[in-house]
Amino acid sequence: MRILVDLNRCQGYAQCVYLAHEVFRLNGQEALTYEPNPDDARRLQVERAAAACPVQAIAVARVDGADRGETS
Repeated sequence: MRILVDLNRCQGYAQCVYLAHEVFRLNGQEALTYEPNPDDARRLQVERAAAACPVQAIAVARVDGADRGETS
């Protein structure tokens, strides 16, 4: 799985951090950092975090087999 966060769109609401703290982190008050290629075992957490983003700044893509390049 591959994650891409539009940091220009991100407003630091940190909903992703609460739902997938192993993948998303806040540095200071508003600077989001994240693991761009987390383990697939975290897929459900990451998909929930992406869905919870109020500004829809998180994109999740599959990178396995025929699904390469498709967002889920």
